[in-house]
Amino acid sequence: MRVFGVDPGLTRCGFGVVDGGPGRTVRPVAVDVVRTPADADLAVRLLLLSDAVEEWLDRHQPQVVAVERVFSQHNVRTAMGTAQAGGVVALAAARRDLPVVFHTPSEVKAAVTGSGRADKAQVTAMVTKLLGLRSAPRPADAADALALAICHLWRAPMRSRLEEAQARAAALARTHRARLARASARLSAPPTAAETGGKTE
Repeated sequence: MRVFGVDPGLTRCGFGVVDGGPGRTVRPVAVDVVRTPADADLAVRLLLLSDAVEEWLDRHQPQVVAVERVFSQHNVRTAMGTAQAGGVVALAAARRDLPVVFHTPSEVKAAVTGSGRADKAQVTAMVTKLLGLRSAPRPADAADALALAICHLWRAPMRSRLEEAQARAAALARTHRARLARASARLSAPPTAAETGGKTE
């Protein structure tokens, strides 16, 4: 599976493409950081980002897009920009019928380092090691994008099994409710002539 990981942002947006192999094997394909000028109009910045996303989707042909979810930020302006950038990515993927999955920062950190409280330096170090890179991807947005792709590759099988289990449980619950409804209907229905021996009150 090929995953396009995106660490969304308006000033810096991290892009990373990773291929997943048997087991937990991962291989780097491409990584970069797309920048938009802070003094440009918002619409122009979003358009520049959209063009870059479209180019990467065309060039690398991923099967799924993994985006960091805006979990919580004290800076409202930064959070808004991050959410807007993430929306641009999701829209571009949807146009190609590509699934988009959002992962929280703690999920990504836990998947890559084993700790949901890891700092950026630890994430970068583990991404560099896991992908066998000669040098650490810089800036941190690039490493975060690769980490998102790795996170999805490793969490996707577990998520699929969970969704299948939930679907089976829901189907069983519907069957059980239907049986209860039929049993209740039989109990509340008046007795038939056959059941009363032909006698009526």
